[in-house]
Amino acid sequence: MSEQPHKNVVSLEGVKGELSAFADLVDNTLVSPSGQANLLYIKSVTDAQKISRTIITPFYEMEDMSAYRDYIITYPGSEEGTTVERALELLLSGYAGLAIQSRVYFFDALLSENSSVSQTTTESVTQGPSDGFTENLAINLNLVRRRYQSPQLKMESMLIGNISRTKVAILYDESRVNHEVLAELREKLGTLKVDILQAAGELEKYISSDKLRLIPKTIVTERPDRVVFNLAEGKVALLTDTTGFAIVLPCIFNDFFIAMDDKINLPFVGRFLKLLRIIGVAMTLWLPALYVALTSYNPEIIRIQITLLIAGSRATVPYPSFVEVLIMLLMMEFLTEASIRLPRAVGPTATTVGGLILGQAATEAGLVGNIMIILVAAVAISNFLIPLNMMSFSIRVLKYYFVLAAIVLGLVGIVICFVGFTMYLCSQRSFGQPYFRLFLLDDVMKGQRKGKGGKG
Repeated sequence: MSEQPHKNVVSLEGVKGELSAFADLVDNTLVSPSGQANLLYIKSVTDAQKISRTIITPFYEMEDMSAYRDYIITYPGSEEGTTVERALELLLSGYAGLAIQSRVYFFDALLSENSSVSQTTTESVTQGPSDGFTENLAINLNLVRRRYQSPQLKMESMLIGNISRTKVAILYDESRVNHEVLAELREKLGTLKVDILQAAGELEKYISSDKLRLIPKTIVTERPDRVVFNLAEGKVALLTDTTGFAIVLPCIFNDFFIAMDDKINLPFVGRFLKLLRIIGVAMTLWLPALYVALTSYNPEIIRIQITLLIAGSRATVPYPSFVEVLIMLLMMEFLTEASIRLPRAVGPTATTVGGLILGQAATEAGLVGNIMIILVAAVAISNFLIPLNMMSFSIRVLKYYFVLAAIVLGLVGIVICFVGFTMYLCSQRSFGQPYFRLFLLDDVMKGQRKGKGGKG
C-alpha cells in the first residue's frame, strides 16, 4: 500500500502529543532480534488479552519483520493510518496503534464489557440504555469512552486514602470544561487527607466546601449516559474504584430534576414531566405544613365545606393536628426505610401490606383522620418523583422544617420558611458556580474562554 504525501501523515509521536493527558494511555516498545515496533493503545477501551495474543506474541515468534507486517495488514479489522485525525478516531474507538518500519497500522482490539455490566437499580428509565457503572474503574472508563469518543476527553488519575489507596479518575472535556472549576477540584483532591475511601458519596462529602448543607451540590449517579451528557456540557466527572457511582460537578438546582428519559421524549413531554417533578417537590415540602396551618391556625382561608370535611374526619382524633401529621409522616418514613433495608424478595410486599394495615387500622381506631391518610400518601408519592436519590433524601428531611414552622407560626411560618429557603438557594455556589439558576452553560463558556486565556 503506497503512502500519499499529506501534511497530517500520522506518526505515533504526533498522536501521543494529542493524547498527552490520557492517564490510561499505554505506550510500549517491542524489541526482538528481527526488529523493533512501537505499540500505542488506550487501556480502558481495548482488550489487553487480545493485544497480547494477536500482536505481542506473534511479534516475538516471527523472525522476519516484513512477514510480521504482512500478518498485521491482512488480519481482519486492521488498517493503515493516514492522518492524525483518523488515528485519534481509531484509538478512541478501541484500536491499537502499531508503528513498524516507519509505517503505522491500527488493529481492532475493542473491549466489550457487556457481560460484566448490570442494569441500573436506583435510576430507572423507560427508554434508552439501561447499563450502569460497576465497582471496576476500568470497566467504568470503558462505558464512558465508548459513548464519548473525542480526543478532547482527558483523564487524570490519583490515589486517595492513606490505607485504602483508592484510585480516582478525573474526566473532563478540555475544550468545554471551566478551568477554574478544574483547578479548584485538583486543589481539594490534592489536599485531601483521609484513611479510607470506599464510596463516591464519601468523596462527595470530602470535597464539599460547606460544613452545613441542606441540599446536595454535586450529582452522584450510576448512569454512564448521564455522565456523558454532563461532560458534553463542560462539567467534570469523578470515577472512583470499588464503587458503582460517579460524581458530576459543578451542578445547579435544575440538574436534579432532569431524567435521562427527558432527552429521548418529545420536547413538550420532557418539559411536562420536569414540571411534574417540581410540583412534586412543592407538594412534599408544603402539604403537611399547610394541613397543620389550615386546621390549627387559619381554617377561615379555605372553603367552609372543606373545613367541615376536615373537622368531621378529625372528630375522634384525641390530639392536635401537628401530632397527627408527625405520627403519620414518621410511620411513612419507617415504611420507606424498611423497603430499602429489607431483602428485595420480601421488601415491597412487606411495606405495601404494612402501609395498608397501618392506615386502615389507624383510621378505624380514630387515631388519624381519613384526609391525613390521603395527604401522607400524596407526600410519599410526590417525593419519589425526583430522579436523583440525594435530592430526594434532602427534600424528605426539609419538609419537617416547614412543619415545625407551621406548628409555631401557622401560615406566616410557612412563608418565612419558604423565603429563607429561597434565599439559602440563591446564596449557594457549586465550585464557584451559581447554584439557583436555570442553566450553567454561560458560566461554562466563560470559564472556557478564561482557561484559553491562561487564567484557568
